[in-house]
Amino acid sequence: MLEPLSVLFNTASVVAANRNSAHTWWTGVVGSVLLGFVFAEVRLYADVTLMAFFVATSLAGWWRWRFGGAARTELPVTHANGADAVATVIFVTVTAGAYGTLLHLFTAAAAPFVDSAILALSIAATWLLMQRKVESWWLWIAADVLSVPLYASKGIPFTALLYTGYLLNAGWGLYHWRTLARHDDRAAAA
Repeated sequence: MLEPLSVLFNTASVVAANRNSAHTWWTGVVGSVLLGFVFAEVRLYADVTLMAFFVATSLAGWWRWRFGGAARTELPVTHANGADAVATVIFVTVTAGAYGTLLHLFTAAAAPFVDSAILALSIAATWLLMQRKVESWWLWIAADVLSVPLYASKGIPFTALLYTGYLLNAGWGLYHWRTLARHDDRAAAA
C-alpha cells in the first residue's frame, strides 16, 4: 500500500517542479517519507538515505524558492556556471564511489554502486533545483535512466513506472525551464 501512495505524492512533486511551483516541496516531503519505507524493504539503502535527504532539502527548497532572490523575492530560473558544473562532476563521482564502496563492504545492499550513483546524481540535481538552475534537469534524466531498470529488477514495479514518468517529466522540465531562463534573462536585462 505504501508504494502506490508514494507514487501519488512523488508524481505530484515532480509535476509541480516541472511547472516551477513551490508545491513541489511539501508533496516531496510526504512522498519521500513513504518511498523511504519502500526502499528499506528491498534493501536499497542509498535510496533510503536519499529519501531522508529529500525531506530535509524539501523544507529548505521551499524557503529558498520563495525568499532566496534579491531583496528576499522569488528566485529566478537561471543557468549553472562552469564552477557549478565542475563541482557537480566531482561531487557525483566521489560520492557515488565512496558510498557505493561503504555499502558494498559493510551491508548486504542490493546494487550498491548503481544505487549510490542514483543517490549522488539526485543530491546534485536537488541542489541545483533548489537554486533554480536549468541544468538540474540533466542530472534528473541521468538518475532516472539508472533508476528505472534497477527498481524493475528489485520487484517494485510501481516505483519503476514512477521513475519512467520522472524521466519523461525531466525532459519536459528541461525544455520548460530553458524557456523560463530565457524569459528571466530578458527581464533582468530590461
